[in-house]
Amino acid sequence: MIIGVPKEIYPGERRVALVPLVIPILTKAGFEVAIETGAGVEAGYPDALYEEKGAKILRTRAELFQTAEIITQVLCYGANDVNGKQDIPLLRKNQILLGFLRPLGAGEVVQQIAATGAMAFAVELIPRTTRAQAMDALSTMASIAGYKAVLITADTLPRILPMMTTAAGTVTPARVLILGVGVAGLQAIATARRLGAVVSAYDVRPAVKEQVQSLGGRFVELAIEAKDAQDARGYATAQDESFYQLQRELLGKVVAENDIVITTAVIPGKKAPILVTADMVKGMIPGSVILDLAAERGGNCELTKPGEVSVQHGVTIIGRYNIAGTAPYHASQLYARNLTNFLLNLFKKKTQEDQKTELNLDDDIVRETLLTQGGEVSNPRVREFFSLPALAAQGKS
Repeated sequence: MIIGVPKEIYPGERRVALVPLVIPILTKAGFEVAIETGAGVEAGYPDALYEEKGAKILRTRAELFQTAEIITQVLCYGANDVNGKQDIPLLRKNQILLGFLRPLGAGEVVQQIAATGAMAFAVELIPRTTRAQAMDALSTMASIAGYKAVLITADTLPRILPMMTTAAGTVTPARVLILGVGVAGLQAIATARRLGAVVSAYDVRPAVKEQVQSLGGRFVELAIEAKDAQDARGYATAQDESFYQLQRELLGKVVAENDIVITTAVIPGKKAPILVTADMVKGMIPGSVILDLAAERGGNCELTKPGEVSVQHGVTIIGRYNIAGTAPYHASQLYARNLTNFLLNLFKKKTQEDQKTELNLDDDIVRETLLTQGGEVSNPRVREFFSLPALAAQGKS
């Protein structure tokens, strides 16, 4: 079975789905790997490194899609809403597509992928279970984004982060506030602390308080309690507007006390909640920085311009997309490990003597990530989200 790795075509995307390091692992498991020429160059992996590990280099994208039974990408059509549609004619019936697909983004896009007959697996849908941790690409990329968010804001801030004592006097440390303590938030806390900042963090889930404190941060407690703060998968749940309004009122003073604010609050499939209002921005010290990791979903800051960097009321607001992609070498390395673990789990050898592979659709990880099959959107969660009628096979009791 041949795994194909096309070059990423989303503008500015420098990551690659598989790196040379994982080629021997996949080869040992019975796969062959084909790489579109130049696919890994911008991440720091030239064609020669892939060839050394046994991968085959193909000259064109069309040839790669025609040759491979499995296509692995970082941003598949769906996650790539700029020019990803050009891959649709290249997909074929029963071909496996694996990568970020934004399954809760646009229903018509998911249906277009389904219409190709391809069997698409969305890494965003990997369950948050112990067994699935090594495949959780969403968490991997969030961790890198949290790290890079601190470096980007530190570079933008006209102050230094750590306390510094010199003959000319003492410089007080910068104050950093993290709004949303998921994977990205926790990594941001750890990174800001390593750089010497005074760090505080807020989340609607009281359960994360201990995690914040274990990293040396201060947990901000507001006189407000969220109802059903997290779902069964561990993600924060959306609250009603009255909750967010009171939350914003209570957060105003906290935001004003900080030099850097990094927001990470995203609700899967929904517009990001507004946590930082225009009035809060006005109250910040001139030169302060906000980095909105939820910019692609509309932003947690009311003044965020998605995809752009702007200065408003003397505050720099960073709404750039794809922060994880700014560290393409290691982002690709970790993502490749996630996909490799997923593929090894997806296909199981029957016996040591039988080298054929079979698709294990009884596995909960496989079942929950399977997005399209047989020309249909087959994932029950996604069908329910887009109000699609139940499939005939699923409707039987």
